[in-house]
Amino acid sequence: MKPLEILKTAIANSVRSKLRTTLTILAIFVGAFTLTITNGLGTGISNYIDSQVAAVGSSNSFTVSKTNTNTAPGAGPAKYDPSTRVLAAGGRPGATELALSQADLKSIAAVPGITAVTPLTRVSPAYIEWNGHDKYQLSVLPLAGAQPQLAAGSSLDDSSSQSQIVLPVTYVGPLGLSDNNQAVGQTVVIGIDDAAGNMHEVSAQIVGIEQSSLLGVSGGFINKALSTALSNAQGTGAPAAAKDAFADATATFAPSTQAQINTMKSQLSAKGYTAQTLDDRIGTVKTVINAIIGVLDAFAVIALVAAGFGIVNTLLMSVQERTREIGLMKAMGMGSGSVFALFSTEAAFIGFLGSAIGSAVAIGIGTVVSRALARGPLSDLGGLHVLSFAPASVAVVIILVMVIAFVAGTLPAWRAARQNPIDALRYE
Repeated sequence: MKPLEILKTAIANSVRSKLRTTLTILAIFVGAFTLTITNGLGTGISNYIDSQVAAVGSSNSFTVSKTNTNTAPGAGPAKYDPSTRVLAAGGRPGATELALSQADLKSIAAVPGITAVTPLTRVSPAYIEWNGHDKYQLSVLPLAGAQPQLAAGSSLDDSSSQSQIVLPVTYVGPLGLSDNNQAVGQTVVIGIDDAAGNMHEVSAQIVGIEQSSLLGVSGGFINKALSTALSNAQGTGAPAAAKDAFADATATFAPSTQAQINTMKSQLSAKGYTAQTLDDRIGTVKTVINAIIGVLDAFAVIALVAAGFGIVNTLLMSVQERTREIGLMKAMGMGSGSVFALFSTEAAFIGFLGSAIGSAVAIGIGTVVSRALARGPLSDLGGLHVLSFAPASVAVVIILVMVIAFVAGTLPAWRAARQNPIDALRYE
């Protein structure tokens, strides 16, 4: 028989015993449905995390700081080095951290593969105010390659001479602004203390409103012009040497392989610096999520394996019921290979029906549930689609189920192919 004839015959044979085939398809349906849903969950959460990572920094950059070798438990005191600069570590009374100098920045830039080094000056504004309304505390981060997810407005321009800020959506109402669109283009005043405790006020334009996010900061993103203005105001009255001390730096590198990134990190470590990418900082979160999705996928595969036994049972019974028919086909010249192909194709077709229906129902239900969650309980997390179905992933699920079904059908197909035509024709 030709392949097309085998396919047509297998499809026709699959629906001979409608109840038995339907129950087998339902068993496959459960596994395919579960596997599609878990894949959609993994894709949706991974996509959201990737967008949040882009919102807090660039994927092709390191955050570089001076390595403090005196932090290990039980470590003795470090020998004093007059060239070592330290900064007060915010949030930890009495704690300090090593500072980067201009010489450190040059040393970091000399590492092969690093294309630019930008020092990050720690600025600590006291408040933000709009149009004489109430003042609110504010923390800020330099842009440093971040791409905040915006609810309104536009991105920061690091090349502009105008002081710009992107504020979280949570600041709009408290500052006295009516909505996100009205906030864009408004001028706010940021207060910051100098070294002597005197308050300075710096004006900045709101160019964008950042939507609520899982990894978003509690303050705003600022461009280079505003960072410089705040740093200059904060450094008023401080010794000149203090202005050249930086908490850390952003070292940008060209898109590289993981091996090249590891090489650069090793070279920086040898020079006494600690370098971390965004993946290093949130890698644990992604690992945990992937592990959870993997466990759910394992349960789905177990369900599919159980469905495979149903296919074996269905086809074995089919072989027994059609023994005389198989004998007749072989007596008329059908080879053992064609008989094997016929029953294997029948198994794969049953697997295809179960997986296609299961995946289609999973996509339909998952899309409705995801949209409902996005409009309801998860509306504060803009851009989050809990379930997202990639065509390639759905195709992999269908192919996987068909392979499991094909493997499950090999025993009945082999048994049918071994039938002796004379004995089969005598079978009652």
